[in-house]
Order: sequence, then C-alpha cells, then structure tokens
Amino acid sequence: MTGWAGLTWDHPRGYRALRAATSHPDAPVCDIRWDIQPLEGFESAPIAETARRYDLVVLDHPHIGEAIEAGALQPLDDLFTPTELAHWRAESVGPSLRSYEMAGRLWAVPLDAATQVSVRGDSAIPVPDTWAQAVELSGEVAAAVPTSGPHLFLTLCGIAVADGASPGDDGIFLGEAEFGEAVETLRHFVPDRPGDGNDNPIALLERMTAAEGPQYCPHVYGYVNYTRRARPLLFGDAPRGRAGRRGSVLGGTGIAFSSRCLPDAALLDHVRWLMSTDAQRRFVTAEEGQPGLRTAWEDDTVNAGSRDFYRATRATIEDAWIRPRRAGAIAFQNAGAAAVRACLFDHHDIRRLTREVNESFEISFRPATTARTVS
Repeated sequence: MTGWAGLTWDHPRGYRALRAATSHPDAPVCDIRWDIQPLEGFESAPIAETARRYDLVVLDHPHIGEAIEAGALQPLDDLFTPTELAHWRAESVGPSLRSYEMAGRLWAVPLDAATQVSVRGDSAIPVPDTWAQAVELSGEVAAAVPTSGPHLFLTLCGIAVADGASPGDDGIFLGEAEFGEAVETLRHFVPDRPGDGNDNPIALLERMTAAEGPQYCPHVYGYVNYTRRARPLLFGDAPRGRAGRRGSVLGGTGIAFSSRCLPDAALLDHVRWLMSTDAQRRFVTAEEGQPGLRTAWEDDTVNAGSRDFYRATRATIEDAWIRPRRAGAIAFQNAGAAAVRACLFDHHDIRRLTREVNESFEISFRPATTARTVS
C-alpha cells in the first residue's frame, strides 16, 4: 500500500524530521503525507476523531486512556518484536516510553522527548536552583511563564510536585494548602490580566528571543530549536521545590498507529528507522527534532550544537511527572486549566479552586457518558 496519512503538530520540532524522512536516502522508502495541526489542537483534540482520518498519529501521553477506550489505536506489541520494544524501553530518556504504556501494552514510541525546564535570554542571568530563588529573580529581571491552554495548570502541578505532592494519589488531586502554596509562587510570573502576554510555550519562547522580551522563564516545555536563533536561548533544569524534586510535568510526543491502519513492512521499517539510534542522534537532531532516545541526549556533538540543551536539562526529564492518562484525562486537564485561570485572573479564591479541580478530578473517573452529562 502507498499513500499513508499522518498527523503531527505545526512547529518544526513536530513536523520537519517526519516530512524530511519520507525522501531521505537512508530511510526506508515509504509514501507518507504528514498533515499538521495547531499546538492547541494537538493538546486537546479528540484522539478518536483524529484516528478515524489518519494512519499515523503523533500524540501526547494524556490521550492514551481516551484512545484505548475508543479503540482508536493499535498496541505496538502486535507490530514490533519484543527485542525492539525492550531496546526502546531501555534507551528512552526519562519516563518517555513508559508514559505510553497502559493496560499492559505499548501504544506509541517516543520519537520526541520534552518536559518543563527553565530558560534564560542572557548568560549573565543565574540559573535558580530552587523556586524560592526563581521568585527572587523575578523581582530583578522580566520573567514569565506560558499562560494559554493547559500551561498555567501544568506549571501549578509542577510546583506542587516539586514541593512533595503526589497529585491524585490520595483520592483527591491536591489539597487546599498545596493549591495555595503553588498559586502564591505562580503569581510572581503571571501578568495582572490574562490578555497581557497570553502565550503558549512557542509564543513565549519567540518573545524571549527578542531583546525587549522576557529574560527568564522558570517553567516551559523545552524547545531545542531556540538555542540556534540569532539571539539564542539558554535552557537549564527546572527549579527544585521544598522536597528537592525538580517538579516537572512530562511532555514530548509519540508516534501511534491508528486502528484503521494496516501497516505493511515498508511502513514498519520506516518507523523503525526513525527510532533507530543513528537516526535519532544524527538525522532527527539535524532536522530540528528533539530525540526521544538517551543516546542522542548524551552525544557530545548533539550537545555542542545546542548549547548543551540536553545535558543541562537531563536531570529534570529523568524525574518528570507523568500526567493522568485515563479516558477522562484531557477533559480534566481542560477543566483544571480553566479553574486555575479563573483563580489567578478573577476570583482569587483558593478554596473555590481546590473544590473545582478536585470535583473535575472525581468526574474524570466516571464513565464517559456520565462525565459528559455532569460537565
């Protein structure tokens, strides 16, 4: 079969290597058309709808439970050998591959690895080791965090994890004291009104490459591409919290096969090549990708070409927190994001925030039909 259809997201990190691989002389020949969608669609679009239209889907790990419930994806255990899966499991950086494992099966391979890290626009700015130091620095230089989509909620989660919280482990997502402390920290990095610098990670990093933009961000998903700009950005580990943990929320993307796809040997070989050690280290990095295998993260040449992006953030991704992945996880993430925004920019009521997020968390465990009715 020819003419496979794939969907990825609209940043060079998300699509350039995938498109370039279809005509690369070393890659197995395979006719794949890679369409792209905005970052916001990638973060929240229903995976079942996407899988009905595409053979290959680039996705984020919180979609896995929804995809399994909808029967939207094929388990990769049925497509690749145990030896191949064991190799990817051993070589993936941090919990990247583990985030795509659920119900005893693997549903995607980590082509791309990312987590929330810190970034500076000037080497003269110190790298804060703790959130307390980051807050102090915010009073000295222009500082910001991403505020659009789920990102305020995800940064709040990262702060709470850094302080020792285990969101969701005690039947509630977070307690009132944990919300209060995280919001108090977060307030130092957000504008007074939501329209002032309402950025997703890409937009914020773009602003930081300008001389008049923010100079420091303590928590944003890392994009190696911005180390190569005329005014390069410098990435480092996320701040530690009181518990000594970096407190970062895992991102990155995996390649999944939709249930509609009947892959032939050429398509499987093409994905094998993309996940090979050599392609990850040389080809993916050369095409503005951000590899998922540790071999590339440890490579001297790769680090030299990225101002040590990988070495400087490795400790953070190794300790990253995996988000909820059950079928209601995306709806919960959206509800949590709305609640955090409302608290920061409107009512400032921590008790209300705690109630709203924990209610949404409880709803996310209910069957899909019930959850839709309630919400």
